[in-house]
Amino acid sequence: MEHTDRATRRRVAVVTGASAGVGRATAVRLAQRGYDVGMISRGEHGLLAAADDVLAHGGRAVAVQADVGEWQEVQLAAQEIESRLGQIDVWINNAMTTVFSPVSELAAAEVRRVTETTYLGQVHGALAALELMRPRDNGTIVSVSSALAYRSIPLQVAYCAGKAAARAFFDGLRTELLHEHSSIRVAQVVLPAVNTPQFQWSCSKMNYAPRPVAPVYSAEIAARAIVGAANHPSRRRIVGGWNRAVLVVNKVAPGVLDHAAALSSWEGQLLLDEPTAPRSGNLDKPLDGSPASDVGARGPFVDEEGGVLDKTFLRTMPQLARTFGRAAADRFDEVLRR
Repeated sequence: MEHTDRATRRRVAVVTGASAGVGRATAVRLAQRGYDVGMISRGEHGLLAAADDVLAHGGRAVAVQADVGEWQEVQLAAQEIESRLGQIDVWINNAMTTVFSPVSELAAAEVRRVTETTYLGQVHGALAALELMRPRDNGTIVSVSSALAYRSIPLQVAYCAGKAAARAFFDGLRTELLHEHSSIRVAQVVLPAVNTPQFQWSCSKMNYAPRPVAPVYSAEIAARAIVGAANHPSRRRIVGGWNRAVLVVNKVAPGVLDHAAALSSWEGQLLLDEPTAPRSGNLDKPLDGSPASDVGARGPFVDEEGGVLDKTFLRTMPQLARTFGRAAADRFDEVLRR
């Protein structure tokens, strides 16, 4: 699927998982900032709508249906995008999937599928980008990471593990490129909870609808940081003040955060006033593959997109303080019992 509205070449970026959510917002932001955009995702109609968005913001777009968990599909998609748009300057690894479930109810096949998309999808994207960028010794690869790459929480263990593995891969890749004195740059963008359609799409084995752990940010804020990293690559860009605070605490008192997550993160990921049946979600097939199934970049939590300044989140601060106090006490008791 190729959409063009002019012949002049601008800088070219590729976004995986571009049909919705952060990837969709990033594709639009790239077009606004002067890029032509190659988009890779599984869902046909989400991709078509994303391509229309890029066109509407002045860019050319090439949309390729591919599963990032399959190396050959990613390799061929990269070659097709470069052949149609020209030299790829930036590759953004964003595609992900998750399962909301305790480990006791996870199937091995579900863990494998999350790993194939969330971890191997980033590896495949990096390998495809490097294959094209190495001969000219130029380009930027951006890994869309998460605070959950550093701080695991209950109910999304497979996703946390995939993000942590991707973090380790890109840390190592960066050192190799430095060793080679390569001009190819690697950047990681560490996102907080973002209001995207994943909470409507994801596989869930819970009896309540999933939700992001507050504070919640908009997909556009995430996209702004990702495009900023593409234009000015840095080793790590952390989005959100709460994110920074959590990662600092995780360095100095990870055991306390273990207990805090045990106390609050389970219920914090569920809409307890919205009972729902378990669902397979988009784990094995896209949910935007049919007409009228496009959902765009934003999820249903628009009213909470204020981040740490959101009124709903600010009202929870006293309870959060009590949770951290109890977590510290529980950790202290745990250490004493050793």
